Amino acid sequence: MSRDNLIFGALFAAGLALMGGYYVSTLPGAADAQTPVEDGPGPNLEIDVAGEANGTIVIDLLPDVAPLHVEQITTLARMDAYDNVVFHRVIEGFMAQTGDTQFGRADGDLGMAGRGGSDLGTITAEFSDIPYERGIVGMARSASPDSANSQFFIMFGPAPSLNGQYTVVGRVVEGMDVVDTIKRGDQGRNGVVADTPDVMTDVRVVEQ
Repeated sequence: MSRDNLIFGALFAAGLALMGGYYVSTLPGAADAQTPVEDGPGPNLEIDVAGEANGTIVIDLLPDVAPLHVEQITTLARMDAYDNVVFHRVIEGFMAQTGDTQFGRADGDLGMAGRGGSDLGTITAEFSDIPYERGIVGMARSASPDSANSQFFIMFGPAPSLNGQYTVVGRVVEGMDVVDTIKRGDQGRNGVVADTPDVMTDVRVVEQ
């Protein structure tokens, strides 16, 4: 995968400041109280998290909405590619981003975290009308709509500006309290978590 395909950014608040790394355009929303979310028929992604957050996040994946993206995520999880990968960018009131299987490993040099992906290649966009609300899980991408690979993000609150712009792959059905305690990054650096970021210690697929 070329470096050009791995340069991301984030449109942060009204400043539209472009930063290095896979990006999601930012319009923070309030972290409303989590309402119960029904677990659908799709496979679940179970994520054990350690750090400031400790516990398990359960994501109901949506293969009927984004079959190509869900297939990529589940393939990587079954390969243990997500194990020991950090939450490298976490923005208060907006989202927590992880999944850089190339540069985001907790036992490696995190200086490039957020700029990498897997060897499986990029995925054609599968946009839907599902709104970006608290607990929604989306795929990070570069400027090209068809550039998602391995990185994904979990929403702390609603962000209507993302609707129809980033592929929705799932929703948190358990463990939103764990998501809420993931270590935040430096707002001045667009949410980059420079020191001891929280880690996905074990990521597994559970079929329904």
